[in-house]
Amino acid sequence: MINKLLHIVERVEEKFKPGQPLEKLYPLFEMHETILFTSSTRTPSHAGPHSRDALDSKRLMFTVVIALQPCLLFGIFNTGAQALAAEGVNYNVLEAMLRGLFHVLPIIATTFIVGGLWEVLFAVVRKHEVNEGFLVTGMLFPLILPATIPLWQVAMGISFGVVIGKEVFGGTGMNILNPALTARAFVFFTYPASISGDLVWNAANRLPDFAKGFIPHGDKLVDGYSGATPLAAAFNAPPGPGSAVDALNNFSSAGVSYEWSSMFLGTIPGSIGETSVLACILGLVILLVAGIASWRIMIGCVIGLVVMAGLLNVLAGPENNPMLHLPASFHLVMGGFAFGTVFMATDPVSAAITAKGKWAYGICIGALAVLIRCVNPAYPEGMMLAILFMNVFAPFLDHLVVQENVKRRKERLAAA
Repeated sequence: MINKLLHIVERVEEKFKPGQPLEKLYPLFEMHETILFTSSTRTPSHAGPHSRDALDSKRLMFTVVIALQPCLLFGIFNTGAQALAAEGVNYNVLEAMLRGLFHVLPIIATTFIVGGLWEVLFAVVRKHEVNEGFLVTGMLFPLILPATIPLWQVAMGISFGVVIGKEVFGGTGMNILNPALTARAFVFFTYPASISGDLVWNAANRLPDFAKGFIPHGDKLVDGYSGATPLAAAFNAPPGPGSAVDALNNFSSAGVSYEWSSMFLGTIPGSIGETSVLACILGLVILLVAGIASWRIMIGCVIGLVVMAGLLNVLAGPENNPMLHLPASFHLVMGGFAFGTVFMATDPVSAAITAKGKWAYGICIGALAVLIRCVNPAYPEGMMLAILFMNVFAPFLDHLVVQENVKRRKERLAAA
């Protein structure tokens, strides 16, 4: 069976070879060929880099996409569950999944169609293969968006992330910023009303009319549902120790509560794939078993968060911002910290690559995320900005580590 499929692929390839009618579209053929079979092209002996792993880069990216599936599946369920809860109807898991699909799938489809067109265009013009990094970017970007975002803004965001965040630097492996986070930052600062604020769900405006006849309770949509996110609820609590925790534990609206367990499981409003810490942990296990993500960076992020949150707890006065009193245990399960730590901060292209550099990189991200959350009233979530900021400084951290190593070696050589 495999030999027959390989024979078919080889016959189709003839039409894309130099001098043939489809020569310019060879990147499209190569993209599908290398998904089915490992590329036969080898890196020349005089060039690099050389991989001695059983996984090529495309299959490595597929592994990351697989690790994202727990977040995606739970995000689809939670999107539908939150929308149905806002309408005050009883639902089961199947109904919630079906409702969530009508919200989430158009966002994913728009991301892959628009972003994929940019990828193919640059591949054809530059005459190189389609960069496999978009497999991950195309899955990450929808998961860090709210389900209510207009699709034209999704198209604008992924276009900015792919073109300005990656292709202008030379494509996959050359970018200095995480493309998915670059795309989200563009949407956040260009269309802030669509990605932040108290308007968490607006089911009537986001569900197409044709879908109302296909999904349960589609004829009972409310005009809108407003509610504070956990970070906003904590930030708006009265000043004083413990007030932020009390505000979260006592919050209740449309069946939603912000107790620690609820935020750990992810049964709260928020970006599609970021709400469930449990789903992120499942993805973390896959990445660690496959040896893809850096455990140093992830542990560093947690250390940085715990230390900074503890420091602010000690220094905060009774009349200060309630977020300064929020314990680290709540910071760990709020916002996009877990998702960012597992899937964003560990991006091998934009992160630090030296062992010591990874520790410093992760610790700084965790510390900055808490600092931005607590001292910036206009932006209660700090993970996105913390990662992008440290993306810029990652090469500098690696430079310091390398120079320190060179200095030690010179000292050993002089002593010998």
